[in-house]
Amino acid sequence: MILKNKLFKQFNLEVFKERISMLTGTLVRHGFWSHNLRRDVVYIIPPHIPNLSIFIQSFNPDAIMATVSDLVLLLVAGLAISLHMQEAGAVKFELRNQCGYTVWAAGLPGGGQQLDQGQTWTVDVPAGTKGARFWGRTGCSFDASGRGSCKTGDCNGQLSCQVSGGVPTTLAEYTLNGDGNKDFYDVSLVDGFNVPLSINPTNSQCVAPACKADVNVACPAQLKVDGGCNSACTVFQTDEYCCRGTHVDNCSPSSYSMIFKNQCPQAYSYAKDDSSSTFTCPSGTTDYSIVFCP
Repeated sequence: MILKNKLFKQFNLEVFKERISMLTGTLVRHGFWSHNLRRDVVYIIPPHIPNLSIFIQSFNPDAIMATVSDLVLLLVAGLAISLHMQEAGAVKFELRNQCGYTVWAAGLPGGGQQLDQGQTWTVDVPAGTKGARFWGRTGCSFDASGRGSCKTGDCNGQLSCQVSGGVPTTLAEYTLNGDGNKDFYDVSLVDGFNVPLSINPTNSQCVAPACKADVNVACPAQLKVDGGCNSACTVFQTDEYCCRGTHVDNCSPSSYSMIFKNQCPQAYSYAKDDSSSTFTCPSGTTDYSIVFCP
């Protein structure tokens, strides 16, 4: 796109550079790069949209012409930022219930939704969302206003969750656009187990971790509750099991956490189980599906 200089008045080179600098600073903050700011040419190149290049060119070698007015500068910035936001967009999470029973799906962000067998629920999550989670609730009953309770995963008696679910709860945890421009995600049994689930990136190059086993079948009596299996931390509240206090930097798997790990090798079995349980996918390359009873 070339903006002809004859449409605008001439002004000082330094003023022009200052205004371009303000514009490019805005673009850089929104993920764009500016290149080749020199005496006669300015390029503004959105890296996420490689086929689009906006450049502003003068035709006077002695005094640069104002090829854009203040209004056009604003419009160019708005256009570029708008295109970037459309490209970055939201990440779609589709939650699907393949269990032979009803699951009340929940998310922070997201809220909540009843899913009978075979039903799906789609949540658009803004790019850049950090420390978020989805989970399933079981044995729920809600009135017409969305108030009620759940046997597992209850979130303060609300159908549309505003707080995290009570233990025991199988979690699908994620951070979008994290370090290195990557999404981070995991299946976690740190808060115990209630429903099998998997996280499935639509990008086939990325790992799809799952906890497919019914951990309740292998749950020891000390951890077992109606509808789920608690973690040792929840039941015993010791530094050793909770990886805190004197064990915050020296926390090993326990006989209890190994029960979870043996059932679901890809899932977090205790708080320090990072090396085998955290997965990444390049940001902006994928949506996700979360399947209950995969």
